[in-house]
Formats: sequence, structure tokens, C-alpha cells
Amino acid sequence: MHRRSPFVAALLASSLLLSASAGARGAAPAYDVVIRGGTIYDGSGAAPVAGDIALKGDRIVAVGTVAGSGRTEIDAKGMAVAPGFINMLSWATESLIADPRSLSDIRQGVTLEVMGEGWSMGPFNATMKAQETERQGDIKYDISWTTLGDYFAYLEKRGIAPNVASFVGAATVRVHELGEGDVDPTPEQLARMRALVRQAMDEGALGVGSSLIYAPGSYAETDELVALTSEAARCGGMYISHMRSEGDRLEEAVDELIAIARRSGAPAEIYHLKMAGRANWDKFAPVVAKIEAARAAGTRITADMYTYTAGATGLDAAMPTWVQAGGLEAWIERLKDPAIRARVAAEMKKPGSDWENLYIGAGADKMILTGFKNDALKPLTGKTLAEVAAMRGKSPEETAMDLVVEDGSRVGTVYFLMSEDNVRRQVQLPWMSFGSDAASQAAEGVFLKSGAHPRTYGNFARLLGRYVRDEKLIPLEEAVRRLTSLPAGNLNLQDRGALRPGYFGDVVIFDPATVADRATFENPHQYATGVRDVFVNGTAVLRGGDPTGATPGKAVRGSGWKRCS
Repeated sequence: MHRRSPFVAALLASSLLLSASAGARGAAPAYDVVIRGGTIYDGSGAAPVAGDIALKGDRIVAVGTVAGSGRTEIDAKGMAVAPGFINMLSWATESLIADPRSLSDIRQGVTLEVMGEGWSMGPFNATMKAQETERQGDIKYDISWTTLGDYFAYLEKRGIAPNVASFVGAATVRVHELGEGDVDPTPEQLARMRALVRQAMDEGALGVGSSLIYAPGSYAETDELVALTSEAARCGGMYISHMRSEGDRLEEAVDELIAIARRSGAPAEIYHLKMAGRANWDKFAPVVAKIEAARAAGTRITADMYTYTAGATGLDAAMPTWVQAGGLEAWIERLKDPAIRARVAAEMKKPGSDWENLYIGAGADKMILTGFKNDALKPLTGKTLAEVAAMRGKSPEETAMDLVVEDGSRVGTVYFLMSEDNVRRQVQLPWMSFGSDAASQAAEGVFLKSGAHPRTYGNFARLLGRYVRDEKLIPLEEAVRRLTSLPAGNLNLQDRGALRPGYFGDVVIFDPATVADRATFENPHQYATGVRDVFVNGTAVLRGGDPTGATPGKAVRGSGWKRCS
């Protein structure tokens, strides 16, 4: 026998009374929307129950048997009804400006995009605004905001389909005060950086996010990260990190993350946990043991992941960070110097002693080039670095450097690094949530100018289809918990992540029998299937599998909002 969810059991009686009294008042609909007869996965992880959901305004107002009518009645028989999914690592920062519909994620049931992996859309100064404008790729826009709070207001005014939230980027704060060089902050500079974190927390940031394999974020030492995270912790925020290594120094990187959490007093999360490079695949057990020991000792450590064996970043992750000091333009200028090129090529061919060498981890034949800003190079999209090197009659190392110079960018690149067995094992960890590490795109318009990682279109559907339905690694109710209430709780969000009266009306209706990813590395711009209806703050953004064009999304602000200045 299924046990009834604690949310549903506790509130069923009140829902029935509310429904009956509403129905008795006459012909006027009691609710805006009633979802009828679905199988309710409420986000708690408990077994599902059959029932109805009523929405009024931007909230859920009844769960159970709803007697009153809705202005819109939706038949959900045979369908799963769940809270909207939370994308713990989103790069929708620019894509929502280009297309507010968020189609690649909305079609998978994602209703909240969480941004801020090391870099956030504020705080900016005038120099940063000029640099970011110059470095834009296919998507062009004016940077009319300055702080992270300004960016939230900009998106809300513009109109977006999903909700958004963000960490403040540790690299963003660093660049604001120190520029892009490999320097340490003075006490005065660090004090200003801490003040920027407090301001961002007051504006609704969720905490501090770092990305420690990329320059200039990699230049931050542990004490600097502790200082910034301590400010977030005082405001109820957390630390979340693309750690300093996911490969050869993975265990040491986990130790650093745990130390930052303990010293700052903040909980911490590992972005896209992985064991990168074949030589590191056997580190799964010791890494999990470290995390679980920290949790048992009272330090909350969690992680998120994407459901693929390949990552995606740029060719900067194939070159030492010293050559990138000072920013993109300085990096490109150095790559024109024959002596520097020779040194870089030599270092690319061996494991990095103080940097994460993804070129060694994957190999040129396992690196797919996906993103160019130079139209002349776009025909190379989808080819491996090895293929382009052969076409040009040069070594892969020389070719990588040439492409950065010719494109004037880091060049988007997919790296095949991980073990499928480890992906399966990670899916089963109870403290693991999920993030696409990608923009939310559309299979049309400006997005077709570049390639994409298939996780852009399939990360969440792949979990539900391949790993839950087909491989049965975890029950569906557990998968829904880890897409909803687990990340909501980790982020300390109020009234989100569950189907419960009083919570915001973020709801997804999908078919567990057909939900699946369709995107491939060869043809990545393909939508997932199986998600039929999606509501954000009580408004439909997907109905019958088609986008409605509605833009009810809001900024979801952290617990320090308006109390940390």
C-alpha cells in the first residue's frame, strides 16, 4: 500500500472543505485552474496519490479532491503532476534576453533557473560593462543594469517565462575590485569585495558561487573565498562551487570546499560533481566518503550533476591559466608570441601541475567545437579539434591556439571526460540534485548559429526517461524530490518546491511513459518530449506541449533579501 504524502495527508481535509464551500457559492468558478485526476508527486519523496490541484492567482490553494470548478479545467488522468523543476546550474543569463520563452527548459518542466557559477550579471562597473559588451557572441544586448538586483528588475520588466535566481559570482566581485590579473587583494580591497557580497545578498542573491578552474576565478585563494562566503553566511546564504579540480586533484578540491564551508559557517554545494579523466574514474568512492563524513559531522554538503559523460566549456580549459592573466584580450595577444605559444603547447601535452588540463583529460579526438563568434569559423561547428587540426595540417595544440586568436573568444568546446558507470552511481545519491550547466534556448533563430551540448535540451528529461523509467535507478517520486524540494530546501527558498496549499503555482504535468531526451551531440537542437503542461506562478507557459508566450516569471530572492545591507 502506498503511504500518503505528509503534505497531502495533512492538508486533504482543509482542501475538501475549501472546495465544497467554493462550489456551494454558485456558478462563478472558485479557482483559476483545476488540474483533475492526475497522479500527484508532491515533491516530498513519498509515494504518489491520485487527486486534483487547484490554482488561484499565483498560488496553489487546494490539493486533494477539489469540488469547486476552475475557469480552466485540465484533465491529467494518466499523467504525473509535480512541482516545477529547479535547474541548479543555469546559464540562461543571456538566452532569456534573446528569447524569454526558455523553451529548451520549459519543455522539460523547469520553472526556476538558478544562475551564478562563478560569474553573475552584477555587480558591474563601467570597465566590466564595456568588456562584457565587446565580448558578446551571437546574442547582442545593451547592459543597462549595474547590480545583480538591477539585473533581476531588468528581466522582470522585460518579461520571462521561468523564474530566475542567482548566486553572486566570486569572480565577478574579484574583477570589480582587482581586474582580471593574478593578484591578491589588499585588506582594503577585500573589505570592498565583502561589501559587494553583502549588497548582492541584500538584493536577493542566494550566496556566493565560484568557478575555480577558470581565470580569473582560479586566482582566488582559499582565505579570500572564506571571507566572501562568510558575508553570505551571515545573510543565510550558501557557497556553491565549480571546484579547483574535478580530475587529478579532485579529493584535495573537495577538502577545500568542505574547509570553506566549515570556516565560513555556510552550507556548500559542489557544482556538477564528476570524476573527470579516465585516470580519475575510481575516485567516486573516496569523494563520496568525504562528503558523507562532513555531512555526518554537521556540515551540510550537497552536489548537483548533469546526466551526460561529456562536459562543455571553452578552450581556455585546455590551456594554463598563467597565459590568460589579464583577461581575454591579453590572452589572445600572448598567443601571437611564438615563444609563448611553444611554452603553452608544451604544457598542454602534460597534466597541469597547478591548473585543470581538460585537453589531457579528454584528448583532441574527444573535443567537439560548438561555439564560434566569427562567422568564417562557424562551418567548423560540430567537428573535433583533431579533425580541424588535420584539415589545417597543424598539431591540435597549435590549432587550439589559432582558433582562440581567430575567433576572439574562448571557443565553446565539449569534452568527453566521464564514466557512464559513475553517472549512474551519482544519480542514486540522496543529496544529489540536477543542473543543465547550459543556456535555456530555442531550436530556432539566433541559437542555431552555434552548436550546443545536448544537456541544453535534455538534462532533466534524460533523468526521468533513461535513468528512472528505463534503468530504474531510483523511483520516480525520489527523482521528483531531487528536482524540487531538495534544491528548494538547500537554497532556503520559501513556498517553492512542493505541491502544497499556499505554495507558488509552479506545476509540471508530464507523461512518465514517454518523457525522454531527443538531443544528441550530432543534432543537439531537439526538444525533449513527454512534458505536456507547465505553470509558472499559476500561469500556463506550456499547454498541450505548445508554448503559450506568457511571461509570468519572477526573480526568486534569497533569505538575505532586504536585511543584509
